[in-house]
Order: sequence, then structure tokens, then C-alpha cells
Amino acid sequence: MGIIDSHEALREVIGEAAELTQKKVIDRIDEHARNLIEHSPFVLLATSAPDGSCDVSPRGDPAGSVLVLDETTLVLADRPGNKLVDSFRNIVDNPHAGLLFLVPGMNETLRVNGRATLVSEAPYFDSLVVKGKRPKLAVVVEVQELYMHCAKAFLRSSLWDPSTWPERSSLPSMGTIMRDQMALPVSAEELDARLDERAMTQQY
Repeated sequence: MGIIDSHEALREVIGEAAELTQKKVIDRIDEHARNLIEHSPFVLLATSAPDGSCDVSPRGDPAGSVLVLDETTLVLADRPGNKLVDSFRNIVDNPHAGLLFLVPGMNETLRVNGRATLVSEAPYFDSLVVKGKRPKLAVVVEVQELYMHCAKAFLRSSLWDPSTWPERSSLPSMGTIMRDQMALPVSAEELDARLDERAMTQQY
């Protein structure tokens, strides 16, 4: 097994990034990044604990819900979830965070790295209201690195091509998975009904 355990060994295998690739990393939200953020309804938030354990959390809202306050600051509202608060506990202990913005049908993505802070109140909270519901928390990210990621991953996976999508019926339902993983004495159908009802009525 060829284990890579140093930067030098890694570069021997991969080589150096092209000069143009290195130059694409900027430290601000320019007009193009702002445009993509405003059109993105889905972002992945990556955080890590001080011990190095990591977490990636999906965040979804109507496009335009992520606020761009200025060239270096953006804000994501928190919405009702499972209350495990894995991302938030990590942010409290280690503010470094990464974001990956997706726009449906677009193969390129926007990557943002920076320092995250949790806030429970600020003047812009009124702008985070969706369907009349005001968030209890928001994540403020101070942008340190920002760059566009190329289309290769989406082209290789054919992510946006419906003809490649599996039939939903070929996969277990969430209720089935929860019943089996947690050894619950409840039918999968009952769990699915509960989950569907919560998903539709407790989004905000």
C-alpha cells in the first residue's frame, strides 16, 4: 500500500497546480461570487472540532436567502433541524469553516473558506425571515478564501442528468433505514408517515 504521509510525497504523485489555477483563489466576494450566492438555494457547511473530527451539513433555503453584507461577510440563517447542533458546537470551539454553493443545473460550484461566528440577534435578522419565521441563530462567515471549482466532478457524476438517477423505489425509505439502524419497534410505514409530516410542516 502506497501511503502518502507528506506534502512532498503528495506533490510527487499529483504535481503542482497550474499558475492560473493558483491565481483563481481570491479573498473577497466579487460581483460574480455574489451573483452565484444569490442564485444558490443549497450550500454545504463544513466544520471541524478541535480534535480534527469533521462534519458537513446541508443547508437549503429559497435562492437569495444567504445574505452578502459586504465583500468579506456573508450570513446563513439557521432553520429548524434535529437539534444535534454538530456544526454549531464545532464553530464555538473552532471557527474555521468551509462552504460549497450549488446552483441547480450548473456544473461549476463556488467554494468559500473563512471564519464562522454564531449570532442570535443582529439588525439583518429581519432579512432572514422566510414564510414569516425568524431564525433563532445565524452563521456569519468572514471570507478568507474564495474560488470557483471546475465542472469535472458534476460531469463525471452526471448529477443533473435525470436519466442517470436511480428509481426512488429501488432505495430504502428513511423510515426503513431508521427502523433498522436504531432497532425501533415501529413499522417503517409509520416512521415514514411521521417523517413526511414533519418535513412538510416544520421547515421554518
